[in-house]
Amino acid sequence: MSVSATDIKKLREETGAGVMDVKKALEEANGKLDQARELIRERGLAKAAKKADRETKEGFIGAYVHNTGKVAAFVSLLCETDFVARNEQFQTVARELAMQVASMKPESVDDLLEQDYIRDPKRKINEIIKELAGKVGENIQVGQIKLLEI
Repeated sequence: MSVSATDIKKLREETGAGVMDVKKALEEANGKLDQARELIRERGLAKAAKKADRETKEGFIGAYVHNTGKVAAFVSLLCETDFVARNEQFQTVARELAMQVASMKPESVDDLLEQDYIRDPKRKINEIIKELAGKVGENIQVGQIKLLEI
């Protein structure tokens, strides 16, 4: 089946997957965007699982301070290379995880990973991490979380 360049572009922007991965998923899904999106997500999770044993020595500390100035949170998001640590999408996820910590107050990293994502309650935090790992092609781990409150 032939897929349109418009569909490829749209799905690439949504998922961050490569052109050939998007094209292949669209062909397998017979041009159905929802099915192709799910195929891409599943393949990204599989890629992330293969990389889970790699060492993470680089990263970025995401910070969030509530507008009241009475709650702040920090999350160290770890990766394999400084190239990924400087990636805008990687840093955005780190900051959003800090916001998650400030609002949901998990006791530990494991608690955080099992929480529903505040921006999309249908997804868990560990899924967000795995999807990011699939997109950037590296092992991604949450190192530490810290919450400060007055």
